[in-house]
Amino acid sequence: VVGRASSDKHRSMSLGIATAAGSGGQIIGPPVAEYLLGLMPWQSVFLVFAGAILLVMVTLPVFKSDYKATPQEMEETITGILKKAFGDPSFTLIFVGFFSCGYQLALITAHFPAFVTEFSEPIVKGGFIDSLGISTTSSLGAVTISLIGLANIIGTLGAGWLGTHYSRKWVLTIIYALRAIFTIIFLMLPFTPFNIIWFSLVMGFLWLATVPLTSGLIGHIYGLRYMATLYGIIFFSHQLGGFIGVWLGGFLYDRTGNYDMVWWIGVGVATFSAIVHVPINEIPLGQRLRAS
Repeated sequence: VVGRASSDKHRSMSLGIATAAGSGGQIIGPPVAEYLLGLMPWQSVFLVFAGAILLVMVTLPVFKSDYKATPQEMEETITGILKKAFGDPSFTLIFVGFFSCGYQLALITAHFPAFVTEFSEPIVKGGFIDSLGISTTSSLGAVTISLIGLANIIGTLGAGWLGTHYSRKWVLTIIYALRAIFTIIFLMLPFTPFNIIWFSLVMGFLWLATVPLTSGLIGHIYGLRYMATLYGIIFFSHQLGGFIGVWLGGFLYDRTGNYDMVWWIGVGVATFSAIVHVPINEIPLGQRLRAS
């Protein structure tokens, strides 16, 4: 809806705003969940959050788009655009590149709080972090997810702005490269509470910054009429990466007692994603076909 309602020039920014708004739940959710778990069983906590989601769904009918398909788009069939997209190397590159985004996000969401709880150095009593009410590594683990959500608001808005002024593929390349670089730095340092906090903030800035850029890139190259379908296919790669990140994190931890290998695999896939975005052709597919 947002993608269709926005012009190509402002689409990345509009999608960035919509994506950033979703981080409000990530900021509020973990502390609320931790509080509710002290009052009721986890099954009841799930029901509370499910009820909140149902309330949000009531607002969906008010969202409408004034988008009108161009004559060329009206002539395009879903079969035709899928055939063209799958035949375009750039679509394949975007698909495989989005895998690492899902891998890293799901890995951190599912395993980072437990990683912090087990491997972080103790909180210094009377220190700055302790004065904020974060007295245990388990509470620090919960706070890291909120910090990621907070930083994500700024990062996603910034990515949306960059996507309106610069090449989307190059911004994506830089984001994936930065994820790899900062993860390497984090892994080479002691797991102190301070290092965990700055890493959470940095990853938050880069968290969902890829979403408005990737969806905007799909709309720009392949048009808006079937943008949701094509982005859904691309998003499958993201979810596949998410599954691998969560499963592999638990699998390797059970066998090694640590998360070292799964972190370094994340560095590898992020580097791979940065590389595969470089040859993407951002010229709209229809324009390329007419020129040929």
